[in-house]
Amino acid sequence: MTEPSADLRETVRWRYAAAAAQVTEGGTACCGPDAIEIDDNFGSALYAADERDTLPAEALAASLGCGNPTAVADLHEGERVLDLGSGGGIDVLLSARRVGLTGKAYGLDMTEEMLALALENQQQAGATNVEFLKGAIEAIPLPANTIDVVISNCVINLSTDKPAVFAEMFRVLKPGGRIGISDVVADDTLTPEQRAERGDHVGCIAGALSFTEYRQGLEAAGFTTIELSPTHAVADGMHSAIVRATKPTVSNRAEASTGSDSCCGVTACCNCS
Repeated sequence: MTEPSADLRETVRWRYAAAAAQVTEGGTACCGPDAIEIDDNFGSALYAADERDTLPAEALAASLGCGNPTAVADLHEGERVLDLGSGGGIDVLLSARRVGLTGKAYGLDMTEEMLALALENQQQAGATNVEFLKGAIEAIPLPANTIDVVISNCVINLSTDKPAVFAEMFRVLKPGGRIGISDVVADDTLTPEQRAERGDHVGCIAGALSFTEYRQGLEAAGFTTIELSPTHAVADGMHSAIVRATKPTVSNRAEASTGSDSCCGVTACCNCS
């Protein structure tokens, strides 16, 4: 028997494959079981005009996110950025411009159709510091400690295993690395059943964590300096939110394992002065 989570993942994959096909064939992108107009809550309308003007029309049409993570990730020249659930590549292409030719922007998506569209958009944009990868956000196909910044745009809420996503983000980030994510987050007062009433899982609503659950999940993965800031409502009690957090330079687990007598990062007598 197929696991419910596997069925849901396939439903998500199918819907985003259909959205990519709609863009490729000149239709209207959607984010949910029914095609919807991209309004102020979702899509390319959330990007500044000067950003939209630099991107291929297909990248804009395929934008299904609930925010603009590149605007809050504070990217710098030379950094390596990873976009989880990169879709048509809009955030990857914008990130590539911000980090420059000495940096690199990776996009990760599980949908063949979206990856094909992203590669076309990369060619149109002439971006050479970009690489798109196929895979699941719960099992990122990159080595540990190699990424400076992880971004994502209304995708983590779709995962059926969010602790795995948080753990994978922590793993691939370098010590001192950070996340700058846009995601749908629910008020703490809403039960999972109430969240489901506000929209289906694939439509970016029902899978959302509450603010407290999101913070606890990031803390459990090892993140510190966690900030969750709602930006606008997407449904009653549901918000698009900016999520920021940092991977400590020295992991809390490593500090605990050294014991109270450790000094200078090793368990031995030494002079730290």
